[in-house]
Amino acid sequence: MPTPELSSSQKRILRSLVDLAGGSDQVVRGERIADEIDRNPGTIRNQMQSLRALQLVEGIPGPKGGYKPTADAYEALDIERMDEPAQVPVEQNGGTVEGVNVEEIDLATVHHPDLCRAEVRFRGSVRTFSESDHVTVGPTPSTGLRLSGTVDAVNADENTLILTVRQMNTPAGQSAG
Repeated sequence: MPTPELSSSQKRILRSLVDLAGGSDQVVRGERIADEIDRNPGTIRNQMQSLRALQLVEGIPGPKGGYKPTADAYEALDIERMDEPAQVPVEQNGGTVEGVNVEEIDLATVHHPDLCRAEVRFRGSVRTFSESDHVTVGPTPSTGLRLSGTVDAVNADENTLILTVRQMNTPAGQSAG
């Protein structure tokens, strides 16, 4: 089945569902999604109808019901589904951030001598982050990469932060690539 073209609202709702489900078969209530992305629960129900028609969401009826993402949802969002993803620590202005995990780090401008930027994609909401926050990510599980920088931009729809990297290192004896 070809990947459907989703609106930004549909992507945001679907990504929130995937993040809240946590890679498990956990059922997520529409009200919880609405709270997470600051939308009306009625809007969530309406969008879920279209996402169900696209076979991206399974609706679970009953008092303990809600929604579950299908395997196609992960594909539509280009997210790798993992049962137990490794936890990558995240700090914001010196404090530990709960409820988020690093999904991907893209060092697009590492070659620039004066400016290194990183795009960091998260599982979990980035709504608590603001421009100019100091953020530290890592160490990552495979290389021990740890980077620190300042938030230049927050994209809540894609759960990404653009960071100006001030420091990047790995433990002695390991390479960052």
